[in-house]
Amino acid sequence: MSLTNFFRVNLPYGIQRNSNDEWSAFNREYQPIGVNDVSFSSYDHALPIRTKYKGITEKFLKDLVDDDSMIQRDSEGEVTRVFLYNDGTNPTNQEIDKKHLWESYFDKLKKLSKLKRIGGY
Repeated sequence: MSLTNFFRVNLPYGIQRNSNDEWSAFNREYQPIGVNDVSFSSYDHALPIRTKYKGITEKFLKDLVDDDSMIQRDSEGEVTRVFLYNDGTNPTNQEIDKKHLWESYFDKLKKLSKLKRIGGY
């Protein structure tokens, strides 16, 4: 399946952490942002970009989600994936309260945009 909607291809559906505490953003098909074909293999490319950030705490992550079901954890209880929206809060799917859903989504992106890279300039 390929994505054809700009929102679903180019804007984050969520963020995920690897075992090195590096984070990357993914789109609606769990692909790196901008990839619109699920046959894409990040193993064949230098993607996704993974970065260590200062300030990603449990509280920070909980502030990004509408409810705890939008946080996935590994068997140790560590957060591995956080979803910024779901089918019910996707602003492109909704007609009722659409303005509020867009504001909520962009507030989450604003929080993420303030993170500073560990070892950055």
